[in-house]
Amino acid sequence: MNRLLLSLATAATCVCTASLASAADGPATPNPGLRYYYPVPAANPAQTIQVDVCVYGGTPGGVAAATQAHRLGKKAALAVFRRHVGGMTSGGLTAVDVGNARSIGGMGAEFLKSASTAKREAMNDVSGELGFRPSQAEVIFQKMLSTANVPVYYEHRLKTVEKDGNRITALVFENGNRIEAKMFIDATYEGDLFARAGVKYFVGREDNSTYGETVNGFQLAKTHQFRFPVDPHVKPGDSSSGLLPGITDGPLPAPGTGDKLVQAYNFRMWAVKAADGIAWPKPEGYNRGDFALLERYLTTDPNAEWKFTYGSGPVKLNIGDCNNAGPISTDFVGASNDWPDADYETREKIFQQHVTYQQGMMWFLAHDEKLPEMVREFTNGFGLPKGEFAETNGWPHELYVREGRRMVSDYVMTQKNCDSREVVPDSVGLASYTMDSHHTSRVLVDGKVKAEGCIEIKVPHPYPVSYRSIVPRESECSNLLVSVCLSSTHVAYGSIRMEPVFMILGQSAATAAVQAIDTGTSVQKVDYAKLRERLIADHQVLEWTKEMQEASEKTKKKK
Repeated sequence: MNRLLLSLATAATCVCTASLASAADGPATPNPGLRYYYPVPAANPAQTIQVDVCVYGGTPGGVAAATQAHRLGKKAALAVFRRHVGGMTSGGLTAVDVGNARSIGGMGAEFLKSASTAKREAMNDVSGELGFRPSQAEVIFQKMLSTANVPVYYEHRLKTVEKDGNRITALVFENGNRIEAKMFIDATYEGDLFARAGVKYFVGREDNSTYGETVNGFQLAKTHQFRFPVDPHVKPGDSSSGLLPGITDGPLPAPGTGDKLVQAYNFRMWAVKAADGIAWPKPEGYNRGDFALLERYLTTDPNAEWKFTYGSGPVKLNIGDCNNAGPISTDFVGASNDWPDADYETREKIFQQHVTYQQGMMWFLAHDEKLPEMVREFTNGFGLPKGEFAETNGWPHELYVREGRRMVSDYVMTQKNCDSREVVPDSVGLASYTMDSHHTSRVLVDGKVKAEGCIEIKVPHPYPVSYRSIVPRESECSNLLVSVCLSSTHVAYGSIRMEPVFMILGQSAATAAVQAIDTGTSVQKVDYAKLRERLIADHQVLEWTKEMQEASEKTKKKK
């Protein structure tokens, strides 16, 4: 009986190469609207796709990895959870945090150059900062994939990972398809592939003592903090009335104490002038009471100025990419803690909670008559774009998952690397952005509310990311690389977690995967000298030299 069932299953399964799918073809299923997880039909017939390198995750790191594998002569497939490629870069985050631009090489630099060209060539594009449009970013990513002949499998949600000992043999998806490969790359923002493959990981903030750090764990914020004292109680001055929503009560941990809190997520709205756009929507489930603390903050000091900038808040609101600003803003503080380890259905609920919160906040700022008139007028001067995010009526389709799981491998990137007190010898790219974390909670300090979790600490100069931090321990998995949720502490990840760096690491991961295939070895035993030689040939920047530092300082002086 078992043999008969196996025979029938095999007959119903189409074994194919990746060339049957096209990078240019998007999903054929109906538009689901603004959703993270939604039902898709089963593949009919189910396919077994056979390639050399399988990349899971449509982030910039995933696009770079799949493209590089094909450039190096291997068959690759890119499996994407939903309907888009480009992750946050095509999901609204177009004011890209590059850190030191001289540290960006390889495909990271390639993409930024293409994006800059696309912005210059676009008619009537007046978006701010780097300011290319999200749709322009996605077109660039799609072109990278199609030029390299990389097939993209949209709406493929990982169900199980098949392994033989310490090697992955196949990924099985919810729609019944499976991808067999020699090498696999996890390019998701959550680390979903390595978690299912049994690789060790961590969620939250390590204690300072764990890796000898000073700014991990519990941290009262020095920036994006309340600008003046704000009473936290429902009835001002009456502690028996209870706390306003969004404030955690109880004794404070010692600074540096580790926990399982995850920095806040938001949607990177892409705004236009109101006359050219769509008015801020009022979400189903809008509850004015959710914004009682924000109302208190905006009305406590009648002389306070609200300039809608990072330094002022309540939102960084401008033409183009908009972001959180201040202690109460578009970040839904406290709502992200369960996301990394949640199943897909639970993530969908969390996703919708973020939609309701952030759309509700913008509606509140635009319409609530108890707020300063200037706040309402400024907010109503902007709206959502008609020409972006067409499937979701101008609202970004991607939730900004700033941090998910983080792999724990034989080498963990820490604050010491960011500070250049410890320099690794096996660089696969440079990181250079500030050690950055958004808020994780709001707490009581001497009877007033304070924001907690935000850190913004500059690094002295660009520093190398270790090859060992993008591969798991060999005993756990010998044919997997991780280009996004690499092995690092919360603090170090805050500096590394920039989209161009993910592209750099994705390109390096794919290069190592190809070399592992060619030499018949595990990813842990790849010859680093040969890997380095190839990365340099592909214009990766692997070390920060004295000459580069001097050139960077000269550029700063000119500015």
